[in-house]
Amino acid sequence: MKYILGTVFAIATSINCHAILPSEAVFHNEASDTTRISEILIKAAEIKNSQDRTLWIAEEFVGTPYAAGTLEGEEELLRINLDSMDCTTFAETVITMAYTAGEKRTSWRDYVYNLERMRYRGGNINGYTSRLHYFSDWVVDNVHRGNIKEVTSRMPVNDWSVKTIDFMTENREKYPKLADQDEFEKMKNCEIGYKNHRFPYIKVSRLSSKDMVNALQDGDLIALTTKMPGLDVTHMGFIKKIDGNLHLIHASSKKGKVIIDDTKLTDYMRKTGATGIRVIRLAE
Repeated sequence: MKYILGTVFAIATSINCHAILPSEAVFHNEASDTTRISEILIKAAEIKNSQDRTLWIAEEFVGTPYAAGTLEGEEELLRINLDSMDCTTFAETVITMAYTAGEKRTSWRDYVYNLERMRYRGGNINGYTSRLHYFSDWVVDNVHRGNIKEVTSRMPVNDWSVKTIDFMTENREKYPKLADQDEFEKMKNCEIGYKNHRFPYIKVSRLSSKDMVNALQDGDLIALTTKMPGLDVTHMGFIKKIDGNLHLIHASSKKGKVIIDDTKLTDYMRKTGATGIRVIRLAE
């Protein structure tokens, strides 16, 4: 599994010369995907609050089949697949749609533009290693460009973790693209900035407090942190409160589809061994 898991500068009259053209995007099913994207954006653009908009879009994908590896191929292309998703592609699809609708842009072409800006380093596709594979890398890059904000450290209580994020090169055999020495060296260079990387997180034990439940919002994108060497997070989804309790909307490999999990978030995290969460919101 790849862990990004991107923008966000509005298009005024033309697409940036460095951005991918809509005709260059690779759809799983172009006719149905483009139609559905535009339909969702038109409805979502009427929702003013970014949290409500994000939650509404996330719920639109409940029931979508789970599939891993939908971004992989011989060549790094802007692949779009609304028919099946893993936790990463689900999260980036929802957050990019919410951002695009927040700009009051309702064409699938605007979504394509913003997806490249969200998914790739600096907002431009330039090979396999330009994709923001690690969540921390995705956060740093997109926060820097003003697309999202991390609010983990603004919660009532938070802790800090220091980890070296290098899972991909330490497990080279899991990633066919890294068999190429040039690609391997490029990925090593990407990981250099994440040696002893310090990031905020909220421990599982702190998530049940009333203050924390109140501070977290419906539509928050959360990433589940891990003890696994070389990785910062292993899963992600969106917060939905049910009867005052935190639940997760996510692409579940176990259930084989996108679900609103009936298990409370804290119980789910204890079962999966997650250590805590990071919290992301759109920067609007």
